[in-house]
Amino acid sequence: MTGNWLRRIIMLAACASVALLAGCGSSVESALTPTRFISFGDAFSDVGNLGVNNKYTVNDGSVNNWTQQLAASYGLSIAPSSSGGLGYAQGNARITVTPDAAGSTATKTVTQQIDAFLASNTLQPSDVVLINGGISDIVAEWEAMVAAGSTTAAQAQMTANVTQAAKDLGAQVQRLVNAGAQHVVLVGTYDLSVSPWAAAIGQPRLNSLLSKTTVNFNNALLLSVVNLGADVLYVDAAFYFNIVTAAPSGYAPLGTTGNYPTPTPVCTSVDPGPGIGIGANQVNSSLCTTSTLLPGVDYTTYLFADPLYFAPSAQRLFGTNAYTKLSQRW
Repeated sequence: MTGNWLRRIIMLAACASVALLAGCGSSVESALTPTRFISFGDAFSDVGNLGVNNKYTVNDGSVNNWTQQLAASYGLSIAPSSSGGLGYAQGNARITVTPDAAGSTATKTVTQQIDAFLASNTLQPSDVVLINGGISDIVAEWEAMVAAGSTTAAQAQMTANVTQAAKDLGAQVQRLVNAGAQHVVLVGTYDLSVSPWAAAIGQPRLNSLLSKTTVNFNNALLLSVVNLGADVLYVDAAFYFNIVTAAPSGYAPLGTTGNYPTPTPVCTSVDPGPGIGIGANQVNSSLCTTSTLLPGVDYTTYLFADPLYFAPSAQRLFGTNAYTKLSQRW
């Protein structure tokens, strides 16, 4: 890790300690008055399309998804499309490829989610569109690479497929802008090498490859939207969660217990099926409630709900960070 990176971590961690949920620079008042929040993506943004108590976090009845936190900062809400709302993101959704990360063909891809929205809706100047992707594509491609023996050829194929997925996501962002979106908040993938899933892999060489894969995805995504700066705001989940995982105690109420040096999911809701795409009999936070947690712990201090997705406090922190970026921009 470079000296510059360490200095950035120290600076931002200090900022978080002072500002807590507000974040640095959050005193800037937004000139934008959104009337609707619309979301597309995967489990990270899913507000309950399997059911209101089936978000990929601890389902505790709170505002426990970053998209909801962002909308709430403007006095608005976002409900799942399955119940008539504008939250189209679905767990395990890939960007254009089917089946999803867990092998289901029923899950709408990000592209299909946008198809469904545009078939019956028109984008308005005061809409804020939230779109994320990458986690499910990387998980699916990673599992395929491992199944193929993690050979050099399999790694190259994974890299090519992940890069194409990033370009495909960029194309969908362009599509939204062409359809009239003027305020698009784009989120790539966080660095999956900091996840409990990566910790369970436990092989430095493979963990390094996983980190490079997520960096490649985000770089390809950014290159694909480089000309869309007037209408698109990129909120860097990889940078943000690298900072948080480096110094979780600086981001109240997160603490060091259950976070690092070895991250631990707070949920115990094991899914006997394919779950979140990393294999059978793994913790799946879409099944997690306050009754399926590690005994005797304060789940509000945990970063991860399951091996891939974040617990409520981390979701709210990222949502507040996104609000800060959005309110400074528009």
